Amino acid sequence: MTKRSFLPGLLFLAIALSLPAIIFSQTRSARRQPGATSDRSATAAANAKSSVTPGAVRSDIAEALSVIQSNYIDGKKLDYNNIFKSSINGMLSALDPHSTYFDPIEYASFKTEQRSEYFGIGATIGDLRDGEEVNTYIRATFEDAPAARAGLRFGDRIVEVDGQSMRGKTFGEVRKFLLGPRGTVVKVTVEHAASKKLETVTITRDAVSLPSVPLAYILRPGIGYIAMTGGFNLTTADEFEEALQDLHAKGMNTLILDLRGNRGGLLIQAVRVANTFLQRDQLIVSQKGRIRGSSENFKAVNDSPDMIPLVVLVNKDTASAAEIVAGALQDHDRALIVGETTFGKGLVQLPIQLEYDSALLLTIAKYTTPSGRLIQRDYSNGGVYDYYRNSATTQSGQPAPQNGPESRTDLGRTVYGGGGIAPDEAVQPSRLADGEFRLADPVFAFALELATGRVAGFESYKIQKPIKFNHELQASDYPVTDALFKEFKQFVASRPGFKVTQEQLDRSRVYVNRQLRFELATAAFGSQAAVQVFNETDPQVVRGIEAMPRARELALAARRARARS
Repeated sequence: MTKRSFLPGLLFLAIALSLPAIIFSQTRSARRQPGATSDRSATAAANAKSSVTPGAVRSDIAEALSVIQSNYIDGKKLDYNNIFKSSINGMLSALDPHSTYFDPIEYASFKTEQRSEYFGIGATIGDLRDGEEVNTYIRATFEDAPAARAGLRFGDRIVEVDGQSMRGKTFGEVRKFLLGPRGTVVKVTVEHAASKKLETVTITRDAVSLPSVPLAYILRPGIGYIAMTGGFNLTTADEFEEALQDLHAKGMNTLILDLRGNRGGLLIQAVRVANTFLQRDQLIVSQKGRIRGSSENFKAVNDSPDMIPLVVLVNKDTASAAEIVAGALQDHDRALIVGETTFGKGLVQLPIQLEYDSALLLTIAKYTTPSGRLIQRDYSNGGVYDYYRNSATTQSGQPAPQNGPESRTDLGRTVYGGGGIAPDEAVQPSRLADGEFRLADPVFAFALELATGRVAGFESYKIQKPIKFNHELQASDYPVTDALFKEFKQFVASRPGFKVTQEQLDRSRVYVNRQLRFELATAAFGSQAAVQVFNETDPQVVRGIEAMPRARELALAARRARARS
């Protein structure tokens, strides 16, 4: 008897990080003769379809495997894990784009991610290309992570990992050498940026925190900002509540909740976050499924909700559980939604553990927002690649029209299903101008020189202390002045390998200023706090600030309407 176990309480809503494997069938080589009728083949196909049973499928799969083992040219070298994995994912891909199969390694990683952590050394790394030379550097370490305890710092060049040279490898390749099971040891040889001395450090891999809420701070006087960009995991609601209380203590009276890039996660965590702002008995989400226990209405249970005026930022990568939060707050007119139309995933998955610690993540229900919207995009007319690639936009990059049923919010505003959550105020994200992506390398290279105190006249930019975590950025933190920009231009001119002209730098002054300050803030305050640099000019964040009066009026009108009813 095959063993299966359901994981109660772990209803999962998230979009996959990679496309599931698909089995492609190859048609036979015989061609239909001109003028031949297709009636016979159509009848045969219909009869074959009607005769397919689970027993017949199992028999055909077993026979196919036997034929492969006996006749395939490399039949004695088969990777059975890949064969079975692709076969199962082939079946699941015929169901919907979100049902998938995890082998034991992937399932273990999946469960680790639900605990908001991963196993490794705890460092952000990035590569630097100078001409034909490629090297990977430490960009930042995480608080109390193994890399920080080992003394690794911004700008340390990774020379070897376990005796194997990393020269010429991209950061993605180097990362694979650094990840590994908890408790295992890795030896990392680095060249320290300041002294240029080589050092080999022995690091024991450990659990590294991946918070759901990586950043929370006072954006402007009275305006709080919480980035909930790390998915909905086991600790999400608790992290959010802690951040909310901290910002209230600092004088916050309005809030921007950033759900951009949040691909979803645990349904109950999304319910708890939405519950923070909704009154008892207000519907948060309705779930309708086929199996017992899969149909349920989730309502707020909060007698004293937080009534702070609220703007929620979303984009085309906001999905699933994050869409539940945005949809509930929009339908009850509790928040103003700003940004792009969201991904559009309205399916609920349940992890079902199989033998040998593998698992199916199987769709068992659909959900609707409080106004009755099913936000799931149509996936019947295209392949999986198109479904994930196109998201909620057209080929021109504009929001795809929502053609689902019309619904109404509590105040009577019109909203639509069938294609994600459309923002109340649409704002496109900032995009790099042509050629600006090529400036990242020279900016990082110059930041290395600044941070190590090797730029004459700018010794005040030298960063000597360990990372100061949880820092709220000030205008006086590493400003990029005209004099510093001029020094940067001279630095680039002395490095022809970057192949960047002075005219390019002048045209991209805004980008250079922002990126250089970001690199320095990363070195001083860590990669999470450095995001504050981008928020200062982010058009969606800026619009969120500008829209706060409208959000205040919307919340007040909804409160009055509810009091009357």
